[in-house]
Amino acid sequence: MKVVVLGAGVVGTATAYYLARAGHEVEVIERQSGPALETSFANAGEISPGYASPWAAPGIPQKAIRWLLMRHAPLILRPEFDLEMVAWLVAMLGNSTSRRYVVNKSRLGRLAEYSRLCLMALRTETGISYDERMQGTLQLFRTQAQLDGAAKDIKVLKAEGVPFEVLDRAGCIAVEPGLAGADDPFVGGLRLPNDETGDCFKFTNRLAAMASELGVRFRFDTQVQGLDHSGGKVTGVRTDKGLVTADQYVVALGSFSARLVRPLGLGLPVYPVKGYSITAPIIDPDRAPVSTLLDETYKVAITRLGDRIRVGGMAEISGYNNALPERRRQTLIRSVGSLFPGAGDLEAASFWSGLRPMTPDSTPVVGASPVEGMWFNTGHGTLGWTMACGSGQVISDLISGRAPAIETKDLSIARYGY
Repeated sequence: MKVVVLGAGVVGTATAYYLARAGHEVEVIERQSGPALETSFANAGEISPGYASPWAAPGIPQKAIRWLLMRHAPLILRPEFDLEMVAWLVAMLGNSTSRRYVVNKSRLGRLAEYSRLCLMALRTETGISYDERMQGTLQLFRTQAQLDGAAKDIKVLKAEGVPFEVLDRAGCIAVEPGLAGADDPFVGGLRLPNDETGDCFKFTNRLAAMASELGVRFRFDTQVQGLDHSGGKVTGVRTDKGLVTADQYVVALGSFSARLVRPLGLGLPVYPVKGYSITAPIIDPDRAPVSTLLDETYKVAITRLGDRIRVGGMAEISGYNNALPERRRQTLIRSVGSLFPGAGDLEAASFWSGLRPMTPDSTPVVGASPVEGMWFNTGHGTLGWTMACGSGQVISDLISGRAPAIETKDLSIARYGY
């Protein structure tokens, strides 16, 4: 059958690839001039199933107040008269309980681990390359309180059988030798050896090329204006270049998904949480990170991508804007400069921001909608690349009438009462 995918970020492109591989006729509509030019363009570079944890967690409201008062704050809130923002924040607070955390963590872990297996199979089958490294992720704790606070995550990792290592300072330096020159103290870390790194932009573009070889048609520079629907069914996509029709439609527009489907009576709870990154050329390889390090204090990821260092993170709730305040750049520089001094040319670093599509429970919305012919693959937050291949395969299976390899009923919008 013919399927139209809305959005050519890493999630939309992966969806198109798996649909085409299943034998469907696929078109992708994207407003940018190519794949992965928005949220997927310069993300932190992590593929981290082991760190697939909900943002909404016990104690987060109290931590959020402290974060807002920090000079180099990992959380920035710019409140405005935006009912969408208020509703999302209230729903997130409602998920910040121990019971909800366990449920949401289980959902995330299930999809993230499945996606890791799908990515491994994709690499084996196609030889796709994207500055990838399979050397794990190290969550670095600057204080003993942070290390002690990792106990709840370690408990979940044990329960789910995820390999991990708890390291002291010397152990951290053993896996990331560049930390030996750190200007700031740290006490230890939590390492997940199965996590990976790479360049999401390169990955998405190469996957798009392979999808094109399978017959996928990409309509770039095409703005989605709305969905035509009749009798509880989507009948077409209105664009600035005319109407596009298909048998099935997949909404993978990230933060903009909710606004597209609101006229259909669906309150899809996806809201943008802005992140920032800098990308600097490496000037001293021996001082640079080996893989990915997560700076727990600033909620920043520091990743080696070939001959570059990508530093990304922070969470800014400020609506739909891509402004680049110098203060945010300085937070990223502070994090990497204090842990890997002299590793990269920070003066030459490029600066970027992207809008992560977040749900209040941190779990993406993947599956059928109440509107016939329309599917969701959106709301992946900071884990879009981590979950892209698994999400794409799940959607392909569902549209093809096959049972997915994992449980997916609790990933759909039905969990929000639709």
